[in-house]
Amino acid sequence: MRPQLEKRLVQLRAEFVSGQKMLADAEMRQAKLRDSLLRISGAMQLLEELLAAEPAPQASNVEPLDAAARR
Repeated sequence: MRPQLEKRLVQLRAEFVSGQKMLADAEMRQAKLRDSLLRISGAMQLLEELLAAEPAPQASNVEPLDAAARR
């Protein structure tokens, strides 16, 4: 019975090491994704501030082409 237990222990240790590597990879991907979202959020905020600071375009007195064509 001892050889079976030792064999299973070796298998479990290998699975544990594999799981640790997978967890480290997942944590690295999570950190990269968090950084990407932070950059995107910053870019969105900058664009929102620029749009808020710029006056809205004025409506012109020129009719669209399709409205003039319907007359």
